[in-house]
Amino acid sequence: MVTLFQDIFYRPILNLLIFLYDIIPGHDLGIAIIILTIVIKAVLHPLSIKSMRSQRALQELQPKINELKVQYKDDKQALSKATMEFYKENKINPFSSCLPLLIQLPFLLAVYRVFRDGLANRLNLVYSFVYKPETINTFSLGFLNLSKPNIALAVLAGAAQFWQAKTMLAKTPKKAVVAGATQEPDMAAMMNKQMLYLMPALTVFIGISLPGGLTLYWFVLTLLTALQQWLMFRKKK
Repeated sequence: MVTLFQDIFYRPILNLLIFLYDIIPGHDLGIAIIILTIVIKAVLHPLSIKSMRSQRALQELQPKINELKVQYKDDKQALSKATMEFYKENKINPFSSCLPLLIQLPFLLAVYRVFRDGLANRLNLVYSFVYKPETINTFSLGFLNLSKPNIALAVLAGAAQFWQAKTMLAKTPKKAVVAGATQEPDMAAMMNKQMLYLMPALTVFIGISLPGGLTLYWFVLTLLTALQQWLMFRKKK
């Protein structure tokens, strides 16, 4: 399993990063990381779009789900059956928003290992047709050390995470709330509101302990995802 992960995810990403580092004028690692992030985001674009649409659809249908909760509040089995029928009628799979995220997880783990090992010049896995530099200059723009934790990048990643969560939240029309629904807490809405602030804070907390290169990747990836969401929902409107 370890060898499979290394051959499919870790090694290709490591070699792409080294290749970009070699061909970029000035061998700027920061620019190489940004380009690497754009390439990975492009590869995962179909999965990201599917996940975003599923999450947004679930949010937009939440008022109807709340109505079912009120209607079947004394019969959990009937509520479960009615909810699944409702999803089927609207052609929504409640788990479809999670699967693309799980598929993207190996890429994140591979990138983490690349910055953990690759930045330490452990380049024994570089392909023979890719030039292997003797050393890697971890400074970007002459002052940003991407091998060390960077608070500024962590804060930027947290801000991007907040924007991403904000663009994902759908506004629930007040008229969609039925009488008696206030007695049943809207757990989905509460969780979304909590995640809106929890995830950015968690991103900053984790980011300040990671190498700057990984935090830069996280920041750019989140920023691209937020932009992707904004453009998709703006086009939909």
